[in-house]
Amino acid sequence: MKYKDYYAILGVERSADAEAIKKAYRKLARKYHPDVSKDPQGEEKFKNIAEAYQTLKDDEKRAAYDRLGSHSPGEDFQPSRDWGQEFNSQFNNGAASFEGVDLSDLFAQFARGQGGGRATRAVAGEDYEVVAPISLEDAFNGSKISLELAMPVYDEQGRMRRESRSFEARIPKGATQGQRLRLRGLGGKGHNGGRDGDVYLDIRLKPHPLYRVDGHDLYIDLRLARRGLPKPGADGDAGDLFALVKIVMPPDIGEREKVLYQEMATLSKFNPRSHFAGEPTHAN
Repeated sequence: MKYKDYYAILGVERSADAEAIKKAYRKLARKYHPDVSKDPQGEEKFKNIAEAYQTLKDDEKRAAYDRLGSHSPGEDFQPSRDWGQEFNSQFNNGAASFEGVDLSDLFAQFARGQGGGRATRAVAGEDYEVVAPISLEDAFNGSKISLELAMPVYDEQGRMRRESRSFEARIPKGATQGQRLRLRGLGGKGHNGGRDGDVYLDIRLKPHPLYRVDGHDLYIDLRLARRGLPKPGADGDAGDLFALVKIVMPPDIGEREKVLYQEMATLSKFNPRSHFAGEPTHAN
């Protein structure tokens, strides 16, 4: 069979702990997920990343993989006779040749709990991460978004195929840039009674024509054209004045003031939000 260096695929040392392996997988899965990657080889890389993580996240499978030794990627090799006997391979009780067997098929047996009397064991489904771009209005009001994902799933032989899955996700009020929302049970299917994986939404705010966002704070620029300092040598030309406007509301409003405010709102034709329908207004 062909050797695959699962550690190199995830970019970690062979001594890496479970947390480092999980962190490396999530980073690479986000980068090469078929829904976001522009890399022409992204889907194949994503498949190899998932395959590597499926093996190395499991202590038993990782131990079996480590006992295969270290080889060059793509090198033809055969597990030793002792390896098959130690890990109870179903290939004729570990005594036969592994000719024509793929490395991913070999380790898929551990997930199925087959061969040599190995006890069936629950295996949790995969977690996936998806970028969720939303508008500022969606973040302010809360909303529901529809997602359709082509998610990789594995059959009983450990082979991957892509399955289209549609679902709705609720975005809570006040969602912020970079926030991570967990959708329980919408990830990969578990095996042998293991829990289904989760989908994590990485919130990304779309650029807004008026506001700049910093965490939960909103910023707005007010530009007074050519109200800055005069430019040397320029006939009447000047820089712009950018004013930071701070709105201070009166702490108490009397009944007479309320009547006057209501009258002004009724009589005034000024629309402070007119620029949303057309071009922004500028003060000169």
